Amino acid sequence: RESDHRAWTPVTYTVTRQNATIQGLIQGKAYFFRIAAENIIGMGPFTETTKEILIRDPITVPDRPEDLEVKAVTKNSVTLTWNPPKYNGGSDITMYVLESRLIGKDKFHKVTKEKMLDRKFTVEGLKEGDTYEYRVSACNIVGQGKPSFCTKPITCKDEIAPPTLDLDFRDKLIVRVGEAFSLTGRYSGKPAPKVTWLKDDIVVKEDDRIKIQTTPATLCLGVLKSVREDTGRYCVTVENSTGSRKGFCQVNVVDRPSPPVGPVIFDEVFKDHMVVSWKPPLDDGGSEITNYIIEKKDTHKDLWMPVTSATVKTTCKIPKLLEGREYQIRIYAENLYGISDPLISDEMKAKDRFRVPDAPEQPIIKDVTKDSAVVVWNKPYDGGKPITNYIVEKKETMATRWVKATKDPIFPGTKFKVPDLLEGCQYEFRVSAENEIGVGDPSPPSKPVFARDPIAKPSPPINPEAVDKTKNSVDLSWQPPRHDGNGKIIGYLIEYQKVGEEEWKQANLTPDSCPETNYKVTGLTEGLTYKFRVKAVNAAGESDPAHVPDPVEVKDRLEPPELILDANMAREQHIKAGDTLRLSAVIKGVPFPKVTWKKEDHEVSPKADIEVTGVGSKLEIRNAVHEDGGIYSLTVENPAGLKTVSVKVVVLDKPGPPRNLNVSDVRSDSCYLTWMEPEDDGGSVITNYVVERKDVASAQWVAISSSSKKRSHMAKYLMEGTQYLFRVAAENQYGRGPYVETLKPIKAIDPLHPPGPPKNLHHVDVDKTEVSLVWNRPDRDGGAEITGYLVEYQEDGADEWTKFQTVPMLDCVVTGL
Repeated sequence: RESDHRAWTPVTYTVTRQNATIQGLIQGKAYFFRIAAENIIGMGPFTETTKEILIRDPITVPDRPEDLEVKAVTKNSVTLTWNPPKYNGGSDITMYVLESRLIGKDKFHKVTKEKMLDRKFTVEGLKEGDTYEYRVSACNIVGQGKPSFCTKPITCKDEIAPPTLDLDFRDKLIVRVGEAFSLTGRYSGKPAPKVTWLKDDIVVKEDDRIKIQTTPATLCLGVLKSVREDTGRYCVTVENSTGSRKGFCQVNVVDRPSPPVGPVIFDEVFKDHMVVSWKPPLDDGGSEITNYIIEKKDTHKDLWMPVTSATVKTTCKIPKLLEGREYQIRIYAENLYGISDPLISDEMKAKDRFRVPDAPEQPIIKDVTKDSAVVVWNKPYDGGKPITNYIVEKKETMATRWVKATKDPIFPGTKFKVPDLLEGCQYEFRVSAENEIGVGDPSPPSKPVFARDPIAKPSPPINPEAVDKTKNSVDLSWQPPRHDGNGKIIGYLIEYQKVGEEEWKQANLTPDSCPETNYKVTGLTEGLTYKFRVKAVNAAGESDPAHVPDPVEVKDRLEPPELILDANMAREQHIKAGDTLRLSAVIKGVPFPKVTWKKEDHEVSPKADIEVTGVGSKLEIRNAVHEDGGIYSLTVENPAGLKTVSVKVVVLDKPGPPRNLNVSDVRSDSCYLTWMEPEDDGGSVITNYVVERKDVASAQWVAISSSSKKRSHMAKYLMEGTQYLFRVAAENQYGRGPYVETLKPIKAIDPLHPPGPPKNLHHVDVDKTEVSLVWNRPDRDGGAEITGYLVEYQEDGADEWTKFQTVPMLDCVVTGL
């Protein structure tokens, strides 16, 4: 029930737990509550709350204030601002508590004792150079909330401010030539910024016309009596340790244009009008040309007459002329700021000048090949009308009739490649010009030329070098030139020069005496040093010389032997039996070394062919057999040294015969064969053994194993009592080697052993000179029927047994005792 009402209102009748949530209460009102328990008999008494309960949200301390910022710092004060917390805890903020901590100390201390509600505060009386951090808390009626996040450490010192720049001028400024202009503005910053003026990225320097004034707060660039060259992009930079600011202005100093560029060209001349053209001024004064002013003057008069002032084109028709009179034309350029000085033409007579073009001068013939030639000519006078076509004609020198080189028009070029010439024929060419009036006279004929590919001098030979020398000669070698000039190389000229002299001497007088790319220069003086050069020669003449790079001292050469091994002289050389063994190497050395081949330090086989040339040596053995394998060595020796190389040669062949074939464990139906591997495996791994047998009475061998890798075999399925021979051969990848055979036949019978001892030997009667003995058969007969029993006796104490006799039965009477 509400505290000011007496009536109770039921909330729920179905609560079975010991708690309940009451909905629909009015905030700000006070209520009493009561509760009773109920069972099937009925409801018990109520229990009531002792005091009224006011309905409102719970109040907490405020959240932490936000955005604590440092706004200003001096050497003895810090100014801070902050924003209220997002949530005030359900009660109005009553004050803020600002705290500071000196860096290095542990505790925060209140900055002010007064009650503070403003969200801005300046902490004063600080010590310069000290560093503090700050935090702020909010308070409401409940208490003081969490502090805000701390500021960064703040050191007390005079603050620095980035530059500011406030300009009085716009991005663009137009100034008339001769006028003054200034660029001004204001700036600030701590520490005081440096001010720099640039024009087109170049520092502006003061002179008689340009003045720069800078105060602690203002800046100014002034230009007196501006000229066109003052046009440009001006930039002012204000910069201190915290940053920089820039301002820009495009200044355009404008003037009247410079005169149009001559000469005035008379494009067309007639008896009553002319057409002239010119080029625009080099300097338009910084403003677009708006028009040209054209005037004419009869040379007999002093009066200039206007033609037009409304054209912007650089061409103009001059009308109303008197035939036969001479005229001059003058032209002005005009822009927004004035009119230029004039351009004045030469004198020109007004008259018609139309006729066919003049004859061109004699044409020049270039780039002749076997089937074409290029004809080149100069443009003739066009007769007053533009030339529209050229006509090129050709004829063989001995012929009389000229033939057009092409039916197609030739224009505007003044050269033409004439095709379809016959190789070896001599030709002349001439040219005529044509305009709308007609075709002019032809030019004089060109000089006769033969239709054949041109021959030029060849390029120099390539890579000349001295390849050998003696005490009075040097051997030179080179490669042909890259370009033969389209002519066959006749030969080469070789020249030499003593080092220190200027004169080059010829080693051969004519090129055909050296048609090859090598030459031996003889007759030189021992001990002197020479330079050499070579020229290639064709029908067109000699090439530029190609020089041997280094001077050569003439003396006998001594070079130690050098071996350049061929691929077949690698460390190990494998060949098949029956193939040809080839070993070879390139040999160098001066004088040429002595060559020695050996095998295992002995002379090589007589069947080996050994060849020695001036550049190398070769050893060859045809139909090589396994015995030709071994270590071969090649030794080369001259007075300058000795060099030896070796190669292991393996001749791959079938293996040799297996060794020590042995038969054991002979039975009536089997026997066991063993053997050892061949002494020689043929240079290749033994892959398997082949085992065969043969009945002594048969001529045919029968294979009993052909893939065994073991060195033993159990020969099974023998016929008892039959005599057999066995043989074994080894195989590798190159084939089957020879067989090894058993020395004597093997009979297939079980082996015989001595019988076992008789059993239960005892005497049955004794007399003074004899003893009667009996015994039983032994347990084993040794594989054959027992033929008899040997009886022996021994006198007690003696060492020897004495044989008595052999008896067939199981008893015996020993007599003579």
